[in-house]
Amino acid sequence: MKLFRLIFLFAFILSCQNSEKHSYTFYYWRTTLSLNNAEKEALKKSDLPYLYTRFFDIEKVDGKFQPVAVITKDETFKTDKEIVPVVFIKNEVFYDITLDEINFLAKNVSSLITKKQKEFGFKVSREIQIDCDWTAGTNKEYFEFLKELKEITGKEITCTLRLHQVKNSKLSGIPPVHKVYLMCYSTSSPLENSTRNSILDLPTLKVYLKNIDHYPLDLDVALPIYSWGIVTNHFGKHKLINALSAKHLENPNFKKIGNDKVEILKDGFYFGNYLNKGFTIKVEEITDDQLNEVKAFLNKKLSDYTIVYYHLDGKFVNNHKF
Repeated sequence: MKLFRLIFLFAFILSCQNSEKHSYTFYYWRTTLSLNNAEKEALKKSDLPYLYTRFFDIEKVDGKFQPVAVITKDETFKTDKEIVPVVFIKNEVFYDITLDEINFLAKNVSSLITKKQKEFGFKVSREIQIDCDWTAGTNKEYFEFLKELKEITGKEITCTLRLHQVKNSKLSGIPPVHKVYLMCYSTSSPLENSTRNSILDLPTLKVYLKNIDHYPLDLDVALPIYSWGIVTNHFGKHKLINALSAKHLENPNFKKIGNDKVEILKDGFYFGNYLNKGFTIKVEEITDDQLNEVKAFLNKKLSDYTIVYYHLDGKFVNNHKF
């Protein structure tokens, strides 16, 4: 009986460790803000009071800073969540940029965020998040921008952190923010010829994050729930079709040539694209087992973290248990 109790206690402790729950919410990454029933339900079930919402991108067009893909909103986008503005800035914006231009950029980013918050009546957040794939060649300018934005807005400025920026942190530098959001996806380019899952390859991720427990800033974690299809033509050129999954490969005009790959047998329109006979489609998607393995790895490295799933879309949320 005593042995049975010990075995039961050990099993109970182990199950608690394996089922460790993390508070979570989502990124919203579409240009038109709208919510269908599946998205509303998923958002309602999330236990963090925030929704990380992409407001616009910043690019450099003809030497001038330009906001692109600025959000619009329809009447279905109603939520009690606090809307955290996220701005994606292309790394190229910080090439050959002066201090005056950095200040100008920060002021205009702040102004457009405020305009959109008022226009849509959002519950205003004390946080602004910047998403930029900065490098060793642009870190000084990018970090100065983050400081300027904090000074101008008085907000808590956070930023995303990519895998290479962790692995090469001595070259990439540490951003001047209180918290970063670790992007545990895009482990390789989908446009490479590879048998790996480019969205999330666990062995690659573990190599890049080997020393994540030594990173000197507070960390929350972004995890992928999206999927796509990679079309390859006769010349080895690749094209992405978003939101494809394995069920989309069930077509009499497709020949299965792998667990997640088909060859097209007949010219035609597929998924809104004209694709020729002989083209191949490889689907990359994420399973709950993969996500749980990432969490188990991070649980050993990080004392505590919340999760932001990328991204809130009815095509993806019904495929996962959060």
